[in-house]
Amino acid sequence: MNMRILLVSFVLLIGTCLNIAAQSGPLAVPGEKHLKNIKQLTFGGENAEAYFSFDGKQLIFQSKRDGRDCDQIYSMNIDGSNVRMVSNGEGRTTCSYFFKGGRKVLYASTFGGKRECPPPPDFSLGYVWAIYPDYEIYTSTPDGKNIKNLTNSPGYDAEATVSPDGKKIIFTSERDGDLELYSMDINGKNVKRLTFEPGYDGGAFFSPDSKQIVYRGSHPTDPALVQRDKDLLKRHLIVPTVFEVWTMNADGSNKRQVTKLNSASFAPFFTPDGKRIIFCTNYFATDPKKRNFDLALINVDGTGLERVTFNESFDGFPMFSPDGKKLVFASNRNDAKQGDTNVFIADWVE
Repeated sequence: MNMRILLVSFVLLIGTCLNIAAQSGPLAVPGEKHLKNIKQLTFGGENAEAYFSFDGKQLIFQSKRDGRDCDQIYSMNIDGSNVRMVSNGEGRTTCSYFFKGGRKVLYASTFGGKRECPPPPDFSLGYVWAIYPDYEIYTSTPDGKNIKNLTNSPGYDAEATVSPDGKKIIFTSERDGDLELYSMDINGKNVKRLTFEPGYDGGAFFSPDSKQIVYRGSHPTDPALVQRDKDLLKRHLIVPTVFEVWTMNADGSNKRQVTKLNSASFAPFFTPDGKRIIFCTNYFATDPKKRNFDLALINVDGTGLERVTFNESFDGFPMFSPDGKKLVFASNRNDAKQGDTNVFIADWVE
């Protein structure tokens, strides 16, 4: 009898240990109190910038997989099922988004210039991002059919997102010689320039009520850095080492700098109540040169900075589901091999 009790106790103990291990396994990191029930949706390769459909049932994202040399656009259900390629497999793609109603999607691609992948940036110039001039914004049906140009202008056009009311698109363009933010109607008409300060403005999203815009900006004041950026842009490159988070009204008025971290802070997105911003930053990294980025929260007035993720590699590109109950993000956590970036989804805990 005593042996049976000991055996049952041992089994219960093992079960409890396994349960604890499951809760504190490779997906969960101590200190991440806002994230619960983290689930990995992709496995291997480079997967990032996953954004919800307006009904909260699907995600659209960019991925380099299946032996391809550069990113293509894919969609999947929020449980990771039914993955399918949306873009046409040509050129390089980035920055995809659903239209309201789910009948169309948009993304940027270089395939209109060349069908082959464009070359990677020249890292002999340091850590730089390529701003491929062949990028244009396209729309298609969610199955990838009926591809149409939404933009057709000289230089880079990309980083487009749709307002929650379904009326406007905001995007980054090089059409006036600098990287600025523009808005347009969802059919591509009534293009309006919103930013005018020298430097880079991009990665913009609308607030839940469509009245505000949050974005990343790089506006050096040192004349040497200003000239450096101008020279690099002529070579279709930018230096992404210092970005700050900014907000403005949807018409471009009332620009306000939210962060003053002197770090690479990007991928900002409003919380569901519109009072805070979640974003990605290397501000907390002990060595800023390493690729250790975390998610953080901050009030729209720049107060109340709070670290959200504590993974010692990369966490970025956060987006709340339309109902505010879930957060999707990209991360290097639980990578099968070094450099893998995957898409994760979690319940959001206030």
